[in-house]
Amino acid sequence: MLLKFKKLNDNAIVPTYGTESAAGADLYALPEGDTVIRPGQTALIHTGICMQIPEGYVGLIYARSGIATKRGLAPANKVGVIDSDYRGEIMVSLYNHSNAEQTVASGERVAQIVIAPYVKADFCECDTLDETERSSGGFGSTGTK
Repeated sequence: MLLKFKKLNDNAIVPTYGTESAAGADLYALPEGDTVIRPGQTALIHTGICMQIPEGYVGLIYARSGIATKRGLAPANKVGVIDSDYRGEIMVSLYNHSNAEQTVASGERVAQIVIAPYVKADFCECDTLDETERSSGGFGSTGTK
């Protein structure tokens, strides 16, 4: 797939895949200076790029495992959703889950974007739903007897 993108800033870093088989492309903090995020706080990290995601696809913004597990930094909304009709700057809202100040370095890899197809549903209200083995069993209900 060829995905068009535009740099909004000459210093913006093009997303890159870490390996040939990587599902997510790394997104980089715009190289304009470091950002300090205090414990329990959120910072909006600019990437300086926008994308033309094809219709029928979505850009899903996920945490990078390294900064999430080692430094406690992850997207505040857990998974960001970039719709195909959005053409603005892609930004990452990073939340600091740790007990220490964390510094996001200028040009650092801050998240990853996965481009994925999706199915758009037509919702149909009804009075009954088909029964299943699980039925209305909720949180933690599977595998317990």
